[in-house]
Parts: sequence; C-alpha cells; structure tokens
Amino acid sequence: MGAGVTSGQRHGALLVVGDVVTDVVARHVGPLTAGTDTAAVIRTLPGGAGANVACWAAHAGCADVRLLGRVGADAAEWHERELAAAGVRARLVVDPEAATGTVICLVDTGAAAERTFLTDSGASLRLEPADWSEELLDGVARLHLSGYLLFRESSRALAERALAAARARGVPVSLDPASAGFLVELGVDRFLAFAEGLDVLLPSRDEACLLTGLPDPADAAAKLSRLVPLVVAKAGADGALVARSGTVAARVPAASAIPRDTTGAGDAFTGAFLAALVADAAPEDAAALGCRAGAEAVGRVGGRPPCPGSDG
Repeated sequence: MGAGVTSGQRHGALLVVGDVVTDVVARHVGPLTAGTDTAAVIRTLPGGAGANVACWAAHAGCADVRLLGRVGADAAEWHERELAAAGVRARLVVDPEAATGTVICLVDTGAAAERTFLTDSGASLRLEPADWSEELLDGVARLHLSGYLLFRESSRALAERALAAARARGVPVSLDPASAGFLVELGVDRFLAFAEGLDVLLPSRDEACLLTGLPDPADAAAKLSRLVPLVVAKAGADGALVARSGTVAARVPAASAIPRDTTGAGDAFTGAFLAALVADAAPEDAAALGCRAGAEAVGRVGGRPPCPGSDG
C-alpha cells in the first residue's frame, strides 16, 4: 500500500462523489510551437479528480472506497474495469446522451513537469439529484465531494442533496475546490456559501488565496478555517498547511520527489489524507501521508496510482 494506512476497514467506508474522465496526456519537450508540430509522448489513461481521489484512497489502504460518477456509453466498461482493478467499488451512471468527459493534459517535460488542461466535461458533470440515493451512505464514515460538481447546475444540485443527507446522518463531508479557474467563473461567494456546510476543505495554495483575497497561503488557510472546521491547504513542493479555528496548527513538509507529471498530485494527497482520517489518524499525520502520496504521484505519468499487482 502506497501511503501506509491499513486499518480503514475497521472504521467504515469512504464515499467519493465526483468526476470520471478520460485523460489524454501529452508530454512535450520545450514550449508548444504554434502552427506546426511539437514532438510529444501521448497516452490515454483513466482520470477525473473524483475518481483519482478514490483510487488513491484505496491505494493508501482504505479497504472500502466507493465512487458515484457519470460516464458515457463510449467508455463505461473501460472505466468500470479500471476502477475495480484499483480497488474502488464504483456506481457509474451511464449518460444516454453525452460522451465520457475528456481532458487533454499538456505536460512540459522540463524540471517542474507543469501541466495545462483542456477540459471537455462531457457526462462527468451531468450528474443530477436523481442519481443520488440515501442507500449510498449506508456504512459510510466519510463523504468526499469533488469541487468540479459545483461548476454545473445539475451536479451542484446533486452535491447539495448529498451534503444535506450526510449532515442528517452525522457523516463528515470534505471537498476539494478543484480549479481556481472554474472558481472564478462560479464566484467566490457562491462557493463559500456551500462551504459553510463542510467539515473539511482541501484547497490548493492558489485556491485558498483566491477564496480569501489574501496573498499569503498561511493567512488564507487560517481565515478559511473560521468557516470550515478543518482546512488543509496543499502547497506542492512546500508541503501542506493544517488550519483550525482561525490558526495554522501545523506546517507539514513535502516528501522528496523527482517530478515527471504533476497531474493528479493534489488528488493523491486528498485520497491518502482521507484514507488516514477514516482510520482515525490525526489531521497532521494524515497530511504527512498525503504529502507522501503526492510525491509518489508526481513521479508517475497520469493521475492514478499503480494498480495492485502491477510493476508501477
């Protein structure tokens, strides 16, 4: 198991609700050249922030990880197989009209391995309240929502329904804001209104600053923790910040890594972090495991961990 959490089976399931997409990862050397060819190594891989989080949670040792997502008929069986192989129990709604979401990930093969996304959400954000059922929470210890759900009316309505159902059962709910660019389109105030119902918020450093208007990530995490009880701001090579009650409680260092592709690093952190919380780890210890998973992720191409039994 990648992040070393092995006792999650004693503490209930993790349910993730979010996006399942097909990633087309193009690793190119040097800058893109407009109007002509740029050499690249291209792979088609399973992805989606929600699905990635679920897979990394299973990889980190959570024995019962479940996922609710929506895909097109074009790739439903493939995604079902890939998630099962990763140890995730998926309920994939097959959309009768839209194709599976697709993301083109342009990855610079320079030292930072920075990536740029071109996103066609397709079926992934066509989740709707009718896709939810109360039985999805049976045996669930924690619910995690992908922030991408908030960026479309139907999937936002589903997220609101899932959040209300979890709160009624006393199930803690976490959310990763997912995209600073989409947050701008949604509006900070609308996002924060939804966040008031959360127990855990897992923004990136940039998202935390955007949501608060503060330039310093520590100040931003502290401010957000006055709204959400536990805030963990992911800061890549600078590790993570754990904030509670308006104060930064811990600064967790990053694990060493040689980056090949930063796609999915935040999802890896979130998955391992939540697996640790399910196993009753302290947030600071969970964040350390998250940093280790993030380091493992950036050393791989694509957003998923290796499947059990693979050679990596």
